[in-house]
Amino acid sequence: MTIVILLALSMAAAAMTTATAASFSIELIHRDSPKSPFYNHSATSLDRARASIYRSAHQARQIAARVQRKSVIEPSDAVSRLVPDTFEYLMELRVGTPPFSILAVVGTGSDHIWANCVPCTKCYRQTAPLFDPRKSSSYRTLPCTSDLCMAFSDKACGSGSPCEYHYEYQDGSNIDGVLATEDLTFDSSAGSPLVFSNIAFGCNSQSSGSFSSRAAGLAGLGGGPLSLVSQILHSLDKKYFSYCLVPKSDTQASSKVIFGSAGVVARSMVTTPMTVEHTFFVLRLEEIIVDGADSVTVPSSAPGLTTGNIIIDSSTTLNYLPTGVLSILVEQVSRVVSLPKATDPKGVMPLCFTVTGESDRQKLPFITFKFAGEASLRLSPTSIFMDEFSFAGDVVCLAVANSGSGLPIFGNWAQQNLYVGYDFDIPAVTFASTDCTKL
Repeated sequence: MTIVILLALSMAAAAMTTATAASFSIELIHRDSPKSPFYNHSATSLDRARASIYRSAHQARQIAARVQRKSVIEPSDAVSRLVPDTFEYLMELRVGTPPFSILAVVGTGSDHIWANCVPCTKCYRQTAPLFDPRKSSSYRTLPCTSDLCMAFSDKACGSGSPCEYHYEYQDGSNIDGVLATEDLTFDSSAGSPLVFSNIAFGCNSQSSGSFSSRAAGLAGLGGGPLSLVSQILHSLDKKYFSYCLVPKSDTQASSKVIFGSAGVVARSMVTTPMTVEHTFFVLRLEEIIVDGADSVTVPSSAPGLTTGNIIIDSSTTLNYLPTGVLSILVEQVSRVVSLPKATDPKGVMPLCFTVTGESDRQKLPFITFKFAGEASLRLSPTSIFMDEFSFAGDVVCLAVANSGSGLPIFGNWAQQNLYVGYDFDIPAVTFASTDCTKL
């Protein structure tokens, strides 16, 4: 599938009222940040790393299951690729008129924006107040015949009735509600608020399953036509968004996602072609080069993908590579690292080393991921080894796992302190090394 994510949003029903030259940023709150309601002050860095890897493994399995399902089931299949508790980031959405704040889970594998709404007859217990559409002057329920409803594949309604939906997640969680349009308000780089009107927004009347009471909704950043990304970019002159993920060890700084021209990477950068498949952003990885060792060739295809061989995902912690590629990569890294080997007790990461201090960490190599278009991304040891993942304070592991029969993934650990830009006009992804804590 080529880039088609803006097609459905060319419809008149998705007209927006913001200036076309506007740009703005949104704070991304990591779930382990002190700013997050999920923050556990008693958890150690080891606890957080283990939990992150556990979520990463689940996310990778769900992505693979979603892609495999899409290859054999009609698009009307109403099972999502996102399991509610595998998320890594949250963001604040201000919905309606007057704006109502919702702390939403960021779903890079999801296409929708939703919240629990009054009256929510059978919703999971939510700590924050529910959104009340009756108090918003901009709330409009969509009919089943609307173009936006037609773009929502998981609707369950007939002609002349509201656009109702039933959405089921792969862990058994589910939501029911009505698709509407609403205003979203953001702060712009110019200082004045930006209002985006007629944003497709799901208002849940029922929700159940593994949703957390500490989150109040979902903000989908996937490539589908109803995602937050697609709907916002439709109104901007530059179809571009980017993000910069701060190191997870820094609990004071915040990551950001930027929409519009202010997010264009002007620094020294590398660029590689991008496509969208199954709502995921797809790249082509050609080889992996370990400093001081031989390069590792990557197969040109991957299960379920037609235009590339790896997806880039900010909700998956580890990188995931095919069995053969991972095996050779482990061999090449082992050749150049003269440190005692250790074992990952969870059996997820295949190569770990014992370190006794900073001098040992300096023996870890840089590793280059070479993408199509001569886009060589040289990753430092802190971006490719999990030096915080230390079971006794003295173990580091290669932050790569086996994708098996699933999809290869370029995860968020490798994207720390990278300015990652998505240009839908080309289309391409750009990478530039930077200090994300200073943005």
